[in-house]
Amino acid sequence: MTTANWSYPTAIRFGAGRISELGQACIAAGISRPLLVTDPGLAGLPMTQNALAILRASGLEPAVFSEVQANPTDANVTAGLAVMREGGHDGVVAFGGGSGLDCGKVIAFMRGQSRPMWDFEDIGDWWTRADPDGIAPVVAVPTTAGTGSEVGRAGVITNVASHTKKVIFHPKMMPAQVICDPELTVGLPPALTAGTGMDALAHCLEAFCAPSYHPMAEGIALEGMRLVKEYLPRAYADGTDLEARGQMLSAAAMGATAFQKGLGAIHALSHPVGAIYNTHHGLTNAVFMPYVLEFNRAEIADKMVRLAGFLGLEGGYDGVLGFVLDLRAQLAIPDTIAELGVDASRFDELAAMAIVDPTAGGNPRKLGHGDALALYQAALSGRH
Repeated sequence: MTTANWSYPTAIRFGAGRISELGQACIAAGISRPLLVTDPGLAGLPMTQNALAILRASGLEPAVFSEVQANPTDANVTAGLAVMREGGHDGVVAFGGGSGLDCGKVIAFMRGQSRPMWDFEDIGDWWTRADPDGIAPVVAVPTTAGTGSEVGRAGVITNVASHTKKVIFHPKMMPAQVICDPELTVGLPPALTAGTGMDALAHCLEAFCAPSYHPMAEGIALEGMRLVKEYLPRAYADGTDLEARGQMLSAAAMGATAFQKGLGAIHALSHPVGAIYNTHHGLTNAVFMPYVLEFNRAEIADKMVRLAGFLGLEGGYDGVLGFVLDLRAQLAIPDTIAELGVDASRFDELAAMAIVDPTAGGNPRKLGHGDALALYQAALSGRH
């Protein structure tokens, strides 16, 4: 794998074995007492213990907070914030998949805030309510290739009381340093490799289709989709393929960089399902993907011709849809939300949540309540 130092959108140390630079990254970010935030499954693994040993060998004084759920909740943030304040920690090492990264970033953000977390939801200029001087620096270390949260300025947290996912945003939530080491993703099981990889594809695809003007993000989204097409099947088939693992880390970071252009109905439909049924986010996105493509078909037809050409596919829109369906089948992705445990009993509630989700506004076609209901029904019955 090529080794590189990137500074867009933040400082990224990319390459196999670069976890050895974790201590240096913390020092560069001004952190001396890092709180490593991760999930229970990762906390006891050798790679996490190795990361802690690297921090100690650099003269730092780390501690661990590992009470992060698969879809992190407000209670997880509250518990982590208490550990951070009580331990006098001056920064966070967000370590793991999207859940650990998001929760770690929000904990660091909330360290010096006096207002409730929900006051900083990504609505209008609510982020200006925050005290920027109270935000602790973050070093992000992804162990999956999907969300790209390591290069994002927000964290998705579930409000348990309302069963809704909320986006907490501030420009200074962008990690100061990122370590993308493909060796850390080698142990990811095939099913999680598939789900997280399809999340990266969803980010790139929706960013590319979003109607707002951002040609830099659009170009990044295109290349991200090419990387997914070429390398996700390889990473799924052979988890030790370091080249494929590294290219998927790149694709994930590219997706999160690109979606500042916008997301859409894939995420708008997926977020309520994840909040209520606790499904895996990337897997849920993958299930909804072809149904949303069909819903948007008239609005995205021209873009699909360009995308098909770039990916070497024939048939424009039909070629792209066929690629998505074939990739899902190759990765053993369920075809319907019924296979995720979702039934029609809560469709009206889900639809009401979907149309007000912050991502709905980026969809190329306006998503109304009836549209969301029809999409949930299609995804239940398998009509695409």
